[in-house]
Amino acid sequence: MATRHLYLARHGSADAFGELTDTGYEQADLLGERLARLPVDVVWHSALPRAADSARHLARHLPQVPVAEAAELIDHVPYVPGTAEMPRAWAGFFDGFDQAEAASGERTAEALVARFTKAPERGEPDSHEVLVTHAYPIAWLVREALEAPPTRWLGLDSANTGLTVIEYGAGLSPTLVMFNDMSHLPGDLRWTGFRAAARP
Repeated sequence: MATRHLYLARHGSADAFGELTDTGYEQADLLGERLARLPVDVVWHSALPRAADSARHLARHLPQVPVAEAAELIDHVPYVPGTAEMPRAWAGFFDGFDQAEAASGERTAEALVARFTKAPERGEPDSHEVLVTHAYPIAWLVREALEAPPTRWLGLDSANTGLTVIEYGAGLSPTLVMFNDMSHLPGDLRWTGFRAAARP
């Protein structure tokens, strides 16, 4: 039975203008070294420069592997909870999101799932796809794989170039192989992209 392997990674560390920093390039380089051990078929990335540059930089370790933009990987809020389901700690986060913005985010999230979570058809080979994107799309795909309630994307954070792996096989539930793994990064490059806090 063929399996679709998704390797999800948040872009490298970026500055306030959304451009990769030197740290971000170093993180992407180390992620590329790690991914070079795999039979990667394609590297997809969001249109935003921090993701596109991360993808192109890590792909230097993947000769002959195509690198392409996927509109569904754009940074977006995939689901705005209603009043009754809103976690108290998150209530203020959604101030200013109108119905049109919320609906647009949900459409993008639906397109993301439709494009990237299908298992291979009978007779198709295994596939290995790298998706360089943002924390929220990764959280949404993890939530989808776990069949968790739509609000559960909240609190599923990813570090810069943290690696998440999900596998899809026909007739099987998706398998979350790993989430936000940073073992390719030395200690001083881990945990970027998070609020300052004590980290293990």
